[in-house]
Amino acid sequence: MRPLSELGASEATCLHGLLFDVDDTLLTRGKLTEPAFSALHQLATAGLELIAVTGRSASFAEMIGQQWPIAGAIAENGALSVLPGTQQDQAIDPLSNEHRQRHNRQLQALCRDIQQQCPELRPSTDAHLRRSDFTYDIGEYRQPEPTLVERATEIARAQGAWVTRSSLHLHVSFERSDKATGAIGFLSARGVDETSARHRFAFIGDSDNDGPCFAAFHTTIAVNNFCGRPSVPPRYLTPSGYGRGFAEAAGHLCRLRRQ
Repeated sequence: MRPLSELGASEATCLHGLLFDVDDTLLTRGKLTEPAFSALHQLATAGLELIAVTGRSASFAEMIGQQWPIAGAIAENGALSVLPGTQQDQAIDPLSNEHRQRHNRQLQALCRDIQQQCPELRPSTDAHLRRSDFTYDIGEYRQPEPTLVERATEIARAQGAWVTRSSLHLHVSFERSDKATGAIGFLSARGVDETSARHRFAFIGDSDNDGPCFAAFHTTIAVNNFCGRPSVPPRYLTPSGYGRGFAEAAGHLCRLRRQ
């Protein structure tokens, strides 16, 4: 990873938009600070289309789509999307009701097994709001032992489930979605060519479940609290972490685009 200062004007000015993670990237330990929220408006004023790409629930994505200056939101690690300001302002689910119900029955059975074998592992506070996955709290309010998290991961994978981690949650699902697939699909549905999307949209994040986007997009940034070991690391690193780092990235991009 190179320092953010090495991201040059030619790279910044060819961007059409910015995809961004929410928890521990835009938010600072769950809080939306004034500099981070102002940074969103500065980026939008600079002509960048903003799209949130989060592991949070579809209900959360619907809410921020109504309140933040964004063109869309990808939720539940790519499984669902929200297009604000249209008749589709609720989450768009690519699966049929029958397919969704079958996945949910599998997921409920898996979670019962995890609960029986790992009773100390607690669901996240928004687990009941989710449609495509189930999440356990591994960093938001609780810090379970790593061996417990590994045990739950083994149980899920043994049953054919997909598992990923953010800085806050352990996600289990029977869908093979990821943030990059969800983001590229969202952009393609809006008429953006897949190849050009990878160069015209930057991504900023902080953790393992952001790894697919770090690999998929050309201009990638991590805030300084970056953790995990994605197969392809982000290209640039901000001086600071969390929302302050997001604001630094936004300020740098806006200055280069003004020049």
